Amino acid sequence: MNRTNPLKHAPPKLSLAVQYASEAQHIPSRAQFRRWISQALQRDVSLTLRVVDVAEGRELNRNFRGKDYATNVLTFVYDDAIPLSGDVVICAPVVEREAREQHKELRAHYAHLTLHAALHLQGYEHDDDTEAAEMEALETALMLKLRFPDPYQT
Repeated sequence: MNRTNPLKHAPPKLSLAVQYASEAQHIPSRAQFRRWISQALQRDVSLTLRVVDVAEGRELNRNFRGKDYATNVLTFVYDDAIPLSGDVVICAPVVEREAREQHKELRAHYAHLTLHAALHLQGYEHDDDTEAAEMEALETALMLKLRFPDPYQT
């Protein structure tokens, strides 16, 4: 007889829409983004991930954070119900520039920022040293599980 283990919980469900609004090359596929986000999920999530260029990234960062520059990733939480609902915006040219400057493989940097955003969506923050250490440790563990290097190792 085939029985399921009642102690095992089903993995969190992910509803994902990916929007490509960037001319950048080498942007990860929807399947890659889905794999990375799924690794970080601790609850059901409905998410739109939008990959943008500098102009849109700058406008969103200015309008929602009051900072007049394009940043690598923005996370917006809309509904903390079940499923959790939100948007993630990744600025492809910023990610590419950072990967070059930090001597990181581009796909690994995309994976790290995607995990980082998924954790923010679920309430993780890095406003103080304790929160930052917890979030960084989780990101590192997830990256290693995905067979990427530790993003915080210099």
